[in-house]
Amino acid sequence: MEGTELSKMTLEIFSKLEHKWLHHCQGKKTRILSIDGGGATTGIVAGHSLILLEDQIRAKTGDSESRVADFFDIVAGSGVGALYAAMLTADDGFGRPLFTAREAVKFVVVKQSELFKAKTVGVFLRRRRFSGKSMDKVLKEAFRRRGKELTLKDTCKPLLVPCFDLNSSAPFVFSRADASESPSYDFELWKVCRATAANPSVFKPVSLKSVDGKTSCLAVDGGLVMNNPAAAAVTHVLHNKRDFPSVTGVDDLLVLSLGNGPSNVKLRANGDCSTSSIVGIVFDGVSETVDQMLGNAFCWNPNDYVRIQANGYASGEGEVEVMEARGVESLPFGGKRLLTETNGQRIAGLVQRLVASGTGRNSLPPSPCKETAVSSLANGR
Repeated sequence: MEGTELSKMTLEIFSKLEHKWLHHCQGKKTRILSIDGGGATTGIVAGHSLILLEDQIRAKTGDSESRVADFFDIVAGSGVGALYAAMLTADDGFGRPLFTAREAVKFVVVKQSELFKAKTVGVFLRRRRFSGKSMDKVLKEAFRRRGKELTLKDTCKPLLVPCFDLNSSAPFVFSRADASESPSYDFELWKVCRATAANPSVFKPVSLKSVDGKTSCLAVDGGLVMNNPAAAAVTHVLHNKRDFPSVTGVDDLLVLSLGNGPSNVKLRANGDCSTSSIVGIVFDGVSETVDQMLGNAFCWNPNDYVRIQANGYASGEGEVEVMEARGVESLPFGGKRLLTETNGQRIAGLVQRLVASGTGRNSLPPSPCKETAVSSLANGR
């Protein structure tokens, strides 16, 4: 009898806890931040957007210690966007992001010449390449904490970064969710950023292994297949019931996708495209296709899907110029239109919604799930 009463009491307690949890989640959107690759070598549009986003969040909350990661549930990035995503989510050891948005952007700008150190190769020294060793050194510096190299598990919010694996001839997506399940999918953050930035026109493919050495990858730039990783992030959230149990469809999502402006494609005198121009066309095509797909998926709802993109920009433009420029928006059946709102106004409107959700740095960030035993797969697959 006592056992029966205890079981009933336990069931009632869990029932109330479940009801309270569901009530807490009801009406709340799972917030996705996606950052494109491209944008020359500093990601000027995304960088300035992140700075304004964090400044606006601090102004609205009155909390000078608020960070971008406090108001998003998952961050995805490709190329230079992955570097920003990783810097904004890397854990400082106390559950807080290692970098502010302004610190991350400043780091990329200041270290630009080292991240993308040009060298010439070939018989006549005419082929332009970037130094992989120089980039490695800078990335290791960014993602080392008290002598320890940070991995995908060392992030205070879920992180998603794509590359293309030449070994399997398929996209490979690095994620904290997989890293939390098995060391066979946990990689050093600096290697993840190195892999997704390996533009084949200027970098050699990057060979990397997981922390336990069981999974290997021969990576080239994630931008070739996912320069705009927003669709990958949406798909990840929709199918990851362990980390996002309350999400049943796109109606439960709020997405901020940061572009980096169109590539500066130049034709040769004979009308042909250079290799770098072809890569730029691929990057733009991937980004715009994803934008069209998500626009349709969200029924072109400007409240739940916000895409910040520049209609061209100059490399010398600063934060004010980029944010005061009028935004552009894809049209349902192709093409684009200039909006009446500026990029800055669109970000301010989104911040209003983010802050109204009532979450911030006082809420505990999601922790990686406990490691579970998994069967070893061939090459970690």
